[in-house]
Amino acid sequence: MSAVDLSSDAGLVAMVLLTVNILLGLLLSARYNTVRNWPHRRLPIFDIHNWTAYIALGLVFLHPILLLCSKTAGFGIGDILFPIHSPKQTLYNCFGAVAFYCVVFVVVTSYFRFRLGSRLWKKLHYVAYAAAAFLFVHGILIDPELKNQPPDPLDGEKVLVETCALLIIAATIWRIRYQPKKRALKASVRKIDYEIASQ
Repeated sequence: MSAVDLSSDAGLVAMVLLTVNILLGLLLSARYNTVRNWPHRRLPIFDIHNWTAYIALGLVFLHPILLLCSKTAGFGIGDILFPIHSPKQTLYNCFGAVAFYCVVFVVVTSYFRFRLGSRLWKKLHYVAYAAAAFLFVHGILIDPELKNQPPDPLDGEKVLVETCALLIIAATIWRIRYQPKKRALKASVRKIDYEIASQ
């Protein structure tokens, strides 16, 4: 197995972990109760959410570093940190670099969330969606062998990336649809409380 293959595999595992991480984050933001709802037992969602982020961050670092070990890829440290001049698939590597910097930003700001305050941290945490978007575009368009071949949307790796992207889109739509119902319920409770208090 070559360094390019290992790099590709590390990127795919990082993408799956980040997908799981975002899905868990959406459950946390919806205050999903695992005791009341499926699987009807207590699960440490917050801890799993944190650990998937840390492991994915390690793999996100490893993904481009492995390219330095390849004799055929031709990447240097500058090409990894600032891939605008990378030797192969420059635009797609730039998408990957933006995703990398977004993931680092989200994890670092999450580490300091208590100092930042809940309101600011939540706004900064939306960068996770940008990270996911750039990650999926990078994963779908790039040739895993770095030979500038056009993407095959039915290739196994590409299907995995597409599936992860669709899961995030569907879960985000669910979360957006779930939120208004919750707000409407709170508003109706307040209205009833107000009517009872005014009698």
